[in-house]
Amino acid sequence: MERRRIALLGSTGSIGRQTLEVVGALVDRFEIVALAAGRNVDLLAEQAARTSPRIVAVADQESAERLKGMVGSRIRVAWGTRGLVEAAVESGADLVVVAVVGASGLVPTLNALAAGKDVALANKETLVAGGRLVVEAQAQGGGRLIPVDSEHSAILQCLVGEERRTVRRLVLTASGGPFRTATAEEMRMARPEDALKHPTWSMGGKITIDSATLMNKGLEVIEAHWLFGIDYDRIDVLIHPQSIVHSLVEFADGSVKAQLGTPDMRLPIQYALCFPERVPVAWSELSLARAGVLTFEPPDLTRFPCLALAYEAGKLGGTAPAVLNAANEVAVEAFLKGQIGFMDIARCVETVMAAHTVEEAKDLESVLEADAWARQKARASIIGLEVT
Repeated sequence: MERRRIALLGSTGSIGRQTLEVVGALVDRFEIVALAAGRNVDLLAEQAARTSPRIVAVADQESAERLKGMVGSRIRVAWGTRGLVEAAVESGADLVVVAVVGASGLVPTLNALAAGKDVALANKETLVAGGRLVVEAQAQGGGRLIPVDSEHSAILQCLVGEERRTVRRLVLTASGGPFRTATAEEMRMARPEDALKHPTWSMGGKITIDSATLMNKGLEVIEAHWLFGIDYDRIDVLIHPQSIVHSLVEFADGSVKAQLGTPDMRLPIQYALCFPERVPVAWSELSLARAGVLTFEPPDLTRFPCLALAYEAGKLGGTAPAVLNAANEVAVEAFLKGQIGFMDIARCVETVMAAHTVEEAKDLESVLEADAWARQKARASIIGLEVT
């Protein structure tokens, strides 16, 4: 069997490292031809030494110059957005795994899909900011767009063999994060180290904060709209603290399918890499007897306003989701740096959204302009929100 060639964007992050674990367990199936990361040059060089890619890419020229001295002349070193596109399109990859953080995943994803590549998408912000553009690029290139997020992977698995016209609604589950039972005062006083203590999942810093605010689930609602072509009124969210049921699909006859598994990202990563085949490599086994009681509850939109803001942005459409996402990225970064409080994240996003005049997201330029405007507006807003 000929091995599939993989370009892994975001290789030094949590999803990237776990993707390399999965590839390492399936070396007869996959070959790494490109790696891309931010500025973690040391780890990227170690990964390159193990996988021997054709191209490695980093965030900036300074990191690239340093990396060149570490990987040797056989591996091409690129940098910046252009470097991400080179890794995705010019490495000879069959499958591009997009696991970079934030809106930086949009351009390489569009280029990979337009070039006919299959894309395993682990970057929420790409579909949130440029959903229509992504769908159009996929249609143009003819490749597949395969979700990696556990929730969307669960929905995909539930839909295999089903006709989309029979779907009544999608139900995304959320753990509720570390503040599910916290009081408003406890959330107001929360520090970054408190918000980073996720009860069930091990994830990167930004996505963990998004999970704590429920913005993560809001972004997933927008993603699900574009991935599966379902209206927002038919996409629901349930809090499920045990993180065993990863999502559900309700059908026209009232039947409900759910995908269950332990909270281990290597499972949905492996499913995305091998889709539509299932391979007999089990990273963990689920025992419902040991799992015990599984509970579900509706989200509290008063304590977690980010989820409501995401629904609002999705329904507004156009450039609104890009503005939501960009403002959130800036606010989360400010919170992690101790510049604003936890509840200020939602206030910052709401302020920026209220100031934005929604326009049609007709092309990449319009999306990037909205993104840049929202970041500038969010930074200005944060000055007034700064913790003293």
